[in-house]
Amino acid sequence: MTEYIVPYQNAESEFTEKRSRFITHLYKVETEAEARARIEEMKKKYYDARHNCWCYLLGSTVVRYSDDGEPQGTAGQPMLAVLQRENVTNAVCVVTRYFGGILLGAGGLTRAYGKSARDALAAAGVVPWGGGPPPGVPVPIRC
Repeated sequence: MTEYIVPYQNAESEFTEKRSRFITHLYKVETEAEARARIEEMKKKYYDARHNCWCYLLGSTVVRYSDDGEPQGTAGQPMLAVLQRENVTNAVCVVTRYFGGILLGAGGLTRAYGKSARDALAAAGVVPWGGGPPPGVPVPIRC
């Protein structure tokens, strides 16, 4: 039986990089419709933000991400890489960016979006799911 790791709880984190504000929400989800609903919820909540980038994984087959206007590969992919590196699934991560007037460059954006996902995942914690200990038992993550 395959064992997956899922977020222990929903989480939010925030940090500022060169005056740009990054607000991250991480949710445990069971379906693609639920993931898309969470993304839309964040887009409505932060309608005035420059970017609402997202990624989600469901099981071992469904993987989606969006850079939402950021340069290609600088937002959704770094966030997705964090979740995949930690073997997390059944999760959606949405990072909202309020542009602070200073360009971060491709490397700076990649680091900032990766940090956003790591911070939210650390805040949420993770638990094994499917063949492991019962849900609700936190498992430390390496960040």
